[in-house]
Amino acid sequence: MLSNKTVEKYGKKVDFKGDLKYVRLGQMKVSPLAQRELKPYRVDHLLSIFDPDKMGIPRLSFRDGHYFICDGQHRIEALKKWLGNGWQDVSIECWVVEGLNESQEAEFFLSLNDVLSVGIYEKFTKAVTAGRQTEVEIAAIVESVNLRISRQDIPGAISAVGSLLKSFNRDGADALRKSLVIAKNAFGDAGLIGPIIDSFGLMCRRYNGVMEESTAIENLSKVNGSVNGLLNSAKNLRTNTGQPLNHCIAAAAVTAINRNLPGKSKLHGWFKET
Repeated sequence: MLSNKTVEKYGKKVDFKGDLKYVRLGQMKVSPLAQRELKPYRVDHLLSIFDPDKMGIPRLSFRDGHYFICDGQHRIEALKKWLGNGWQDVSIECWVVEGLNESQEAEFFLSLNDVLSVGIYEKFTKAVTAGRQTEVEIAAIVESVNLRISRQDIPGAISAVGSLLKSFNRDGADALRKSLVIAKNAFGDAGLIGPIIDSFGLMCRRYNGVMEESTAIENLSKVNGSVNGLLNSAKNLRTNTGQPLNHCIAAAAVTAINRNLPGKSKLHGWFKET
């Protein structure tokens, strides 16, 4: 029997107890909220070098009469293809835990992958499912401004979760919310990218209570070349000043916002701010 393990994070305790069992492949399922997105190219690569003796032991959660895969999804898919017809009736050795709900399965996935290479997007989405406070708050902010966290090519989708985390932890919830509103309304979906989210978070924190959202949106929407024009201006600033790119994007945005504003209404220049 696998030794008991208790994981405590964000005030939550989950006991992961498991037994080594043989489980039929046809009984296994994938929880879309507690597993990473299946990458066909990864499956194809594993299949090209597949050796059943080196597959390792997948980890499953038994719930509602099914075995949900918590670790080993790509290896199992490669095994199915390697076996061909009749794979459903083949049993393999797995570590099986019981009594977890979907949220706890997501927490299980995260605990397993603390030592494995998992993309930040997968970790973020599983952390939301697991109920981790920071990620849940960020997801709520995104939804509150009618956007969504997704890799799909759909309106209002944000996949730059690393920048969301960075801005939230550095600038705070209100600055992140304002930055998303300004980016979306000034540039459309093209503005929902990591560098803009990061830089606009800095800008919204510094000019909190001073910068009018409507003015910022109106003047940024007039930037020649839209978001690419702003990024090009920022790259030129970086070359001339040697400052970090996110600060240069914020500086370029402030210059654009100040254009045509009367003197007393202008924001202090970014690099002149102390």
